[in-house]
Amino acid sequence: MSKNLPLEIERKFLIKMPDISVLQQQPLYMHIDIEQAYLPQNEGYSGMRVRKSTLNGKTSYKKTYKKSITSVTRIELEDDISEQTYKDMVFNADPDSTPIKKVRHCFMYKDQLFELDVYTFWDDRATLELELDNENQEIEIPPFIDVIKEITDDERYSNRALSYSVITEDI
Repeated sequence: MSKNLPLEIERKFLIKMPDISVLQQQPLYMHIDIEQAYLPQNEGYSGMRVRKSTLNGKTSYKKTYKKSITSVTRIELEDDISEQTYKDMVFNADPDSTPIKKVRHCFMYKDQLFELDVYTFWDDRATLELELDNENQEIEIPPFIDVIKEITDDERYSNRALSYSVITEDI
């Protein structure tokens, strides 16, 4: 494997729905409105998607390919695309999947950047992600976050899987 490939190393947790006002008080807080759709799998990449992100009224569009190396580490290739390309690709999205809509709340806690996703289809739970420098990095979950369980290894909670089937089990 080439050392120049962009790697994403992250852990993911299922959490109880947080108090958003507490998140808004955290250092470097911002929220991003996200819509993303998944395209049929291609060339061995497990997560080809297109994403529309809106931050502070400015919208951007990206196409992303992901390929798992381990449960924590993936190759991630990302390109900016035009609004029209985004619309064309959404039109050609996998017909068995439903586009994902979520609000991503980003904040710092103890020098760690957390991304907390609130999905439109859940009102009692959310997900929390943390990008790492290496797979063995120690992490500290903020005390205002109530973790249900770690879901890093649970493919059912990948955004791609959720676009096909929303998990509704009791928490």
